[in-house]
Amino acid sequence: MRKDFEKDKKELSSYIKHHRPRQILRDRLVEVIIFLGGISAIIFTLGIFIFVIKESWPFLVSRFDLREFITSMEWYPASTLEVRYGAKALFVGTFCVTIGSMLFSIPLGIGAAIFIGEFAGKRFREVAKVIIEFLASIPSVVWGFIALTVVNPMIISIFDEPLGLNILNASIILALMSIPIIVSIGEDALRSVPESFREAAESLGATKLEVVFRVIVPAAKNGLIAALLLGVGRAVGETMAVLMATGHSVNLPALTFPGFFFEPVRTLTATVAAELGESPKGSEHYQALFAIGLSLLLISFSINLLADFLVRKKVRK
Repeated sequence: MRKDFEKDKKELSSYIKHHRPRQILRDRLVEVIIFLGGISAIIFTLGIFIFVIKESWPFLVSRFDLREFITSMEWYPASTLEVRYGAKALFVGTFCVTIGSMLFSIPLGIGAAIFIGEFAGKRFREVAKVIIEFLASIPSVVWGFIALTVVNPMIISIFDEPLGLNILNASIILALMSIPIIVSIGEDALRSVPESFREAAESLGATKLEVVFRVIVPAAKNGLIAALLLGVGRAVGETMAVLMATGHSVNLPALTFPGFFFEPVRTLTATVAAELGESPKGSEHYQALFAIGLSLLLISFSINLLADFLVRKKVRK
């Protein structure tokens, strides 16, 4: 028996001696790949910032007027008499469409995530997740056609409006585009809460609703906030569907309810998409559009920074 033990020991030592260097090399290779994958996101983000700043820099240092850009309604970049770059209506249009879409998508998305994650049966959950993933894969131009051919006539018929391409149309379409993201990530966040949380609450006599809304949802708040942020990002950054659904009119909506929802607007993204192909590369108009793109990047960065601050503040408390 001792001879067999010594023999096995020698074989194990020989195996380790010959295979250990290869294992170390494979581990190091995997570490390098993971590091490159992680750092690439930072590199690509910085690259986008640098490219947008580079293209808009001549306009920013020579023609750019912050007061005109933010407060003026006059967006006439191709005027032959007096060129003006007032983007107030574009900012307001983006804000209105985003807020309108969140009014629909947040309650529906979070509600659907809670139902699928905590109340639905296993078979229904699997079918629902497949359908949600399919909705998320629909191209934005298809949603734009839906806005033109389905939502537009519905708004005209139901609300007796002369035109259905307005804030309400864009809000509905963007909500439909954002809901799959909110539901998918929100449901994953709810399911990631340890089962012991549910068992502890139920052992204390809590009902199913109390377990969900007083234990599970607070425990998954960070993931739910991330889901909402991605939904907001989808709404802010969407281009083609918004271009086709809003009426694409430089207009400042009246602050009246419900008339506010029936006014056409133009967003920052739609302006870039509609005008970039018509502006000569390197022209002042071209650089102004990249300045709008820089504004969009700063808005997205600010939203994520604010959310991160709120999450960290909540955790510290």
